[in-house]
Amino acid sequence: MSKKFGLLFPGQGSQTVGMGKELYDSQPAARWVFNKADEVLGRSITKLCFEGPEEDLASTANSQPAIFTVSMATLNVLVEKLKMGPVGNEDREFFSNEDIRSIGVLAMGLSLGEPIALVASGALTFEEGLNFVAKRGEFMEEASQKNPGKMASIIGLELSKVEELCRGIGGCQVANLNSPGQVVISGHAVRVELAADLAKNSGAKRVIMLKVSGAFHSELMSPAKEKLKAVLSEMEIKEPVIDFISNIDAEITRDPAKIKINLANQLDNKTLWEESVKKAVSLGVKDYLEIGPGNVLRGLLKKIDSSLNTFSIHTTEEITSLLEAE
Repeated sequence: MSKKFGLLFPGQGSQTVGMGKELYDSQPAARWVFNKADEVLGRSITKLCFEGPEEDLASTANSQPAIFTVSMATLNVLVEKLKMGPVGNEDREFFSNEDIRSIGVLAMGLSLGEPIALVASGALTFEEGLNFVAKRGEFMEEASQKNPGKMASIIGLELSKVEELCRGIGGCQVANLNSPGQVVISGHAVRVELAADLAKNSGAKRVIMLKVSGAFHSELMSPAKEKLKAVLSEMEIKEPVIDFISNIDAEITRDPAKIKINLANQLDNKTLWEESVKKAVSLGVKDYLEIGPGNVLRGLLKKIDSSLNTFSIHTTEEITSLLEAE
């Protein structure tokens, strides 16, 4: 492949029943990832991805390792197609750091996508990343059940005005800055609903209550954050082999200690996806691959900078089309 890409990984909500099945059925590199994920987790995440039911797949504890697995399977197949031969070795059919350097100049992911990007960038092993994501999903689901909350997307209202509304109400906060003109808020259900009504009255073009199971990226996730800190303290994170941009500060982050801090803080602080993309663009990256289920990130990048080239891949046909275009 002549050009190198920014590697993007999706967040929670991109899951669909059946995701990854075509790759599993036709590509050995994908089968290895799914089978290894089942072995690491001690349960069949593969069956959940392929058969659902949708309600079970949508739960935070399930959707996070499921999206991780599909994204890694997709990337593994892409690498194998580029190499025109099997990846890894007999007992470990997984891409190497050298493989990633050959196709990517940076990696980043939206929320859940961030630890997936860390595996892609060589900072975490597949097993470490999957175990981390599984714990992350488990802790977030527990926090959601203990402190139920909501999230809402406010479109067409200035960030400063949304922040003012949240401060005035209390119990809700800005959670995601994903694209121009869109601010996601998160917090206690009643407070988010009140903020949504006030936003409409203050001139917001549209307010959408999000179909999520909890108040992610808000103070209600603090219990999950504390549990995740304990997990992170036992983990070995290495320096990424390609640039990695953090959701928390939209900066290139290489220091493993800083990466750990950011992974924990991400749970109860806002994500800066728009600024992260702008940072990547400032480095001269114009071509991106959205690797995994869905095409939400491609849509966000189009809103952020319409000149960017973004390809969404999670099937053999899409991978083949990308390679033929190159």
